[in-house]
Amino acid sequence: MQLQKTEKGRAELSPGVRTLGQRERTFLLLADGRRSLQDIAQVLDGELDGLARRLIDDGYVEPILPKPRKVSGRFGAALSPAPPPASVDTFEGRRSLATTRMFLFDICERMFSRRAPDMAEQFREALRSAKDRETMLAVSRDMIEEIERVAGHARADSISERIAALLPVQD
Repeated sequence: MQLQKTEKGRAELSPGVRTLGQRERTFLLLADGRRSLQDIAQVLDGELDGLARRLIDDGYVEPILPKPRKVSGRFGAALSPAPPPASVDTFEGRRSLATTRMFLFDICERMFSRRAPDMAEQFREALRSAKDRETMLAVSRDMIEEIERVAGHARADSISERIAALLPVQD
């Protein structure tokens, strides 16, 4: 996922304005629409810990959505664009706790923030506290149980597979 600054983000970086800390301002500088979240995570030592989510929620940065392309056929007739990928949760980065945490924060927002705000806050706090692989697995298991209850077995399985692909390999 690529992020770009919003008007509020650009205003934060103007001379004489300083409402965010240095780490947030560095993130804003790096969110130029060309760098991916993984690139920014590498520059910031891979520990985003919800930083991107906070900056998105506070309106400083926004994800860049893919632009629909017009596809023409052989004789100039418009063709329908290719169908979207089967999963909208695509991620092609390296395994790390930070990327796993960001994925789980995203799932938490999508699945629980409106439906069960108290549960969403509990999951967010647990994710913030998860500092190692085992703790992250415990939080993800709790989330998967709840996802299976509200969204079904197939959705829970697909999220479990993604978590397995994101978590660092056990030493």
